[in-house]
Amino acid sequence: MADRTSFLGARIPAEVEIMAKHLKDLDKELFRKILKVVVNAVEGKDCRGTMKSLADNATLSEEQLSYIVAGIYRLLKEALRLPTSSLKQEVFKEDLRELRISEEFITDFASVVFGNRRAALEAAATQQGPRLPTIEDCRWRVDVAISTSSLARALQPSILMQLKLTDGSSHRLEVPVSKFQELRYNVALILKEMNDLEKRSVLKIQD
Repeated sequence: MADRTSFLGARIPAEVEIMAKHLKDLDKELFRKILKVVVNAVEGKDCRGTMKSLADNATLSEEQLSYIVAGIYRLLKEALRLPTSSLKQEVFKEDLRELRISEEFITDFASVVFGNRRAALEAAATQQGPRLPTIEDCRWRVDVAISTSSLARALQPSILMQLKLTDGSSHRLEVPVSKFQELRYNVALILKEMNDLEKRSVLKIQD
């Protein structure tokens, strides 16, 4: 892993590290029950009853169970945020081996992340995440002020934009052409810097 970063990031989340320690002596059947509950939770299902039943009947303490649940949840969320084109199954497994997770558990994790339920899990994760309204419609035109109280603005073109957002709100903006060109330049610069970062091997998840 010296030439790449784990799918969990440069620093392994504390929840995942603690979970890995508690998995060492965990029964496989119990692990699968916990994993199933967490997967249902990621899909947005109400798991309070199932979790209570699991806590009442498990041989683990409530604290141990909470550590395992939190770690599994964080691990799955981190894995699901990456497209399968970037995160390969063997790379995923190797990262879990680095945490000294048993092969049986790694296989179960992989079956969730790369299995038939992935599409449903991704869709649920997207819906549950915080989202800002997006642009539904944009109308614009170039306007030139002929009569204005400001001599500096006289005969200077500006861009008028009417934005309609997905939350139903509308916003009207007036941007001088010079500021619009400045915005266009800065956006292009940011996209170039992002592209340069993606080319650095330390930030890429390689096969």
